[in-house]
Amino acid sequence: MQSSRFWQTTTAVGLFIGYSGYYLCRSNLAVATPLIIQEFGDQGIDKEMMGKIASAGVIAYAIGKVINGLIGDAIGGKRVFLFGMIASVLATILFGLGGGILVFFVAVVFNRAVQSMGWGGLVKITAHWFSYRNYGKVMGLLSLSYLFGDIVAKLWLGQLIRWGLTWQELFFVAGGTLFLIALFCLWAVKNDPESMGFDAPEVNPNSLLKDDSNEKKASLGEILRTYFSSLSFILLLIMSFGLTAIREAFNFWLPTYLFEVADLSEGAASQFSSLYPVFGMISILAAGFLSDSALRGKRSILILLGCVPMTFVLILMAADLKGQIVPLILSSLIGLLLLGPYSFLAGAMSMDLGGRKGSATAVGLVDGVGYLGGTLSVWLTGRLAQYNGWNSAFWVLAVITALTAIAAGIFYWTQERQKTTEMAYSGEN
Repeated sequence: MQSSRFWQTTTAVGLFIGYSGYYLCRSNLAVATPLIIQEFGDQGIDKEMMGKIASAGVIAYAIGKVINGLIGDAIGGKRVFLFGMIASVLATILFGLGGGILVFFVAVVFNRAVQSMGWGGLVKITAHWFSYRNYGKVMGLLSLSYLFGDIVAKLWLGQLIRWGLTWQELFFVAGGTLFLIALFCLWAVKNDPESMGFDAPEVNPNSLLKDDSNEKKASLGEILRTYFSSLSFILLLIMSFGLTAIREAFNFWLPTYLFEVADLSEGAASQFSSLYPVFGMISILAAGFLSDSALRGKRSILILLGCVPMTFVLILMAADLKGQIVPLILSSLIGLLLLGPYSFLAGAMSMDLGGRKGSATAVGLVDGVGYLGGTLSVWLTGRLAQYNGWNSAFWVLAVITALTAIAAGIFYWTQERQKTTEMAYSGEN
């Protein structure tokens, strides 16, 4: 019989590979957008229309986050994690078979709805397998999965474009690869240590939902009342709205922005856009380790320190600077400043507040509200870029970032400035 450490590591690896695979069937839309606009431009599919389609998907993703978070706490993380993969494969194939606005809308909405199962399932499983003392480090490493997946997808699919594959063929390749990854995760990912005959890890004594040795499930009403009567949770929702708005705008529009502003080819724009998540990986690793060690769980400081300089970087991007190098440098800086702080929201901070009982629900609510911000930003960025130019879009994103910095400052001042975390980090049980 394998040890607890073996299955803990195997499960973490399975979660990392699995969630990376999700991005093959998500980033493909951003990569294929310039090709789709060229092919269907005479049918009214321009940047504004693609923004509407992507925004509809983000709305479905936001709603799905909340619903699937509740389901994950009720039936377990592994089931929703795997089902989301298989359903995303079907949605991706449907999009590849489509050829018009209606099919694109339906496929994107269905795909983002089922993709919302992935992260909540991952967090639920992680909360069962790891001690709260290591949430920042573990979630920092696992958060690299969505950047790693985004990087691999954009590099791989961009290369396929260079080899002459059509956008339809990109979708078929992405769906087939995710199906193979799902088969691996079926074996590698285990729901919790207790089901394998091992002891449960330590739980956070400061979580809003107090865990006990029997881990009696909390009712939905208890969970929601606890969360929405907490100032810390409300501020977490506000920060999630702002940072997700920035993240989704860059995730979707960066290849198109580089194609139009940096004068890169479609394939090169896709591949160079991977610099944004590469710098984001550095940000996430640094933020996760700093928050658990030097900052002793006071994570809002890093959110504030990321948002303030990011506001000024966005103002520079709004200055409509020309050339190939400057847009690449500035968009890479956004990845460095944004993605580490962003990873806390539906990761370590949600686990800190939700514990084993309510972590999936906390993630669902935080991400759900966040992706409402993402919906607004994807649509608004596309509309502003289409009719007013990219500079106006970046001014709006700069304002959103500045407001998020204010929320982070309030969170630190009211929740963390004088809050002691010695209980959580001194070794007491």
